[in-house]
Amino acid sequence: MPDPKKTDPKAPKFLELTIADPEGRVWGKVIAQEKQFSSGSVGYYCNGKVENPESHERYQAGLNITLIGSKPDKA
Repeated sequence: MPDPKKTDPKAPKFLELTIADPEGRVWGKVIAQEKQFSSGSVGYYCNGKVENPESHERYQAGLNITLIGSKPDKA
């Protein structure tokens, strides 16, 4: 896999994300780990489950956070 076009040397190894509704009720927290994507871009990826605090229904959550401009040029 080619090296990313740019990186962020001050980026942490992981991010803790809190999922909350507009009223501030927390549905859950997920951890986004640093990742190099198959495109060569770098950033973070997380997945996990969160729960509606009112109905107790569970949801699957997934998120990519990509450093803008990190995708390598095509060879």
